[in-house]
Amino acid sequence: MSTPPDMTPDSPSQVQPRTPPRVLTVAGSDSGGGAGIQADLKTMLALGVHGMSVLTAVTAQNSLGVQGVWELPVEAVRAQYRSVVDDIGVQAVKTGMLASAELVSTVAELVGATGVPTVVDPVGVSKHGDSLLAASALESVRTRLLPVATVATPNLDEVAQLTGVTVESEDGMRRAAEAVLSYGPAWALIKGGHLSGDAVDFLTDGSDELWLRAPRLDNRHTHGTGCTLASAIASELAKGRSVPDAVVAAKEYVTGAIGAGFPLGDGIGPVHHGWRSA
Repeated sequence: MSTPPDMTPDSPSQVQPRTPPRVLTVAGSDSGGGAGIQADLKTMLALGVHGMSVLTAVTAQNSLGVQGVWELPVEAVRAQYRSVVDDIGVQAVKTGMLASAELVSTVAELVGATGVPTVVDPVGVSKHGDSLLAASALESVRTRLLPVATVATPNLDEVAQLTGVTVESEDGMRRAAEAVLSYGPAWALIKGGHLSGDAVDFLTDGSDELWLRAPRLDNRHTHGTGCTLASAIASELAKGRSVPDAVVAAKEYVTGAIGAGFPLGDGIGPVHHGWRSA
C-alpha cells in the first residue's frame, strides 16, 4: 500500500500563498478589449499585482471607434468601490473614464478618503476621437479629481481640454505641466506621444523633473496606450516604488507593448499587454 502524502502544516502544499499588491481601477469598459477596464486588468496581471475594478460606464467599442456609451448610476459605482476597499483593501488606485460631473465628484470623494497612491488618467476622448467625458465634467476634474491625484497623466489633447494650454513642441511641455500642477496633483506626467519625433513624456512635481524618451515605433496599433501606461504606474506604486521609478518602469513596459501591438478588426488594434511572456 502506498504511503499517503504528508499533509502536515509544514508541508509545502500547505504553505499559504503570498497575496500580491492590490490595485483598483475605476474606469469604463471597452467591449473590444483594447482599452478601459480590460486593458487595466491585463496590465496589472502582466506586472504581478492583483487587479480589481469599479465599472463606471459600458461602451460598445471596437477597432473602428465607440458606437455607444451607457453611464452607470452613482450608487452602483459607490457600491462597487466600497465593496472592494472595505473588504479586500488596495495599495493603489487608477482612474480612467468617468463620463459625468456627478461620477467625477463621487470618485474623487471616494479616492480622497482612501489615502493610497492614485493615478488619474483624465480620459476625455477615445483613440478615435470619440468623446468619453461630458463637457460639464471638466470643472469637476479640475477642482475635485486632480487635487487627490498622486500622478496625473494627461496627453496633449487632454492638457488643452483641461487647461487651455496648447503644446506644439517639447518646449511647451513644461508649461503644460505647470498648468496641470496648478490644480493640485502631486506630480504631472505630460504625455507627448502626439508630437513628431521620439515619444517624449515629461514628469515633474514642480521641482524635480524627468524627461522620458523612447523611439517612435512604426506601429499604428496603439489602442489602449494611455490606460495601459496609467495602470502600469499604479501597479508599480503599489509595489512601493517612488513616483519617478514607477513612471520609468511603466514607460518601459508600455513601449514594449506598443512595439508588439497587433491588428484586430478593420481599424486600430491594441497594444500587446502580454508581450513579455509572448
